[in-house]
Amino acid sequence: MTAVPDIALNNGSQIPQLGFGTFQIPPEETRETTLAALEAGYRHIDTAEMYGNEKGVGEAVRESGIDRADIFVTSKLNNDAHARDDALRAFDGTLEELGLDHLDLFLIHWPLPGKGDFVETWKALEELYRSGRARAIGVSNFQPHHLRRLLQNSDVVPAVNQIEVHPYLTQDEVRAFNREHEIATEAWSPIAQGKVLDDPTINRIAQAAGKTPAQVTLRWHLQRGDIVFPKSSTHKRIAENFDVFDFELSESDIGEISALNRDERTGPDPDTFTG
Repeated sequence: MTAVPDIALNNGSQIPQLGFGTFQIPPEETRETTLAALEAGYRHIDTAEMYGNEKGVGEAVRESGIDRADIFVTSKLNNDAHARDDALRAFDGTLEELGLDHLDLFLIHWPLPGKGDFVETWKALEELYRSGRARAIGVSNFQPHHLRRLLQNSDVVPAVNQIEVHPYLTQDEVRAFNREHEIATEAWSPIAQGKVLDDPTINRIAQAAGKTPAQVTLRWHLQRGDIVFPKSSTHKRIAENFDVFDFELSESDIGEISALNRDERTGPDPDTFTG
């Protein structure tokens, strides 16, 4: 089976660079779909309380027959639980839904400017980290100014910042800030919800490589050093998204794809989104 490269996080943990995303997978389909991903070789599963499908992820992890230590599980704090006690209760609820005794990574899902204080939220995550029940902690959708405030008022540097990244939103500024502070970048919506798959440049590169546009786009992410977790509900596409380790893009290919940037989001702007 293909070995997925690991990325070393700033606390010494290792995270598989290619994972499986469960956003928008209906709860009733999550167990079967996650099992299919684990059977295909994925060992990194990303979920969130907001998705409503943590239970199915946990069932798949437990039923897979794979040692729990070999599966990296991430979940995220819901937007209604930013106060300290609420965050701690929400984490307990996440573990209960998953049926697991720890998470490999737990994230603040959104900074929510003007709605609570994410520094207080982060201090709750630091408690969870010190307890060992969250092996690593991080954030999602944080901009550099959010991160600066966090770093100035906390003890633990986030291990990860999970942000929207794809060829139409390359996020160079945020990625550079993350890199400077040894925060790993995770890319959600890596193919822009399918929008980049018809792009002529990506299709030309894919045809030359004998790969699909989705595979080329995922390979672009991997070679740029980001952690990526495509989502699919079909077994064929789950396997296809995993088949990205037998070819390489040239520096020219990577440059051409990066030049497609339009600063175009498929999701909310973290500076204005209030949950």
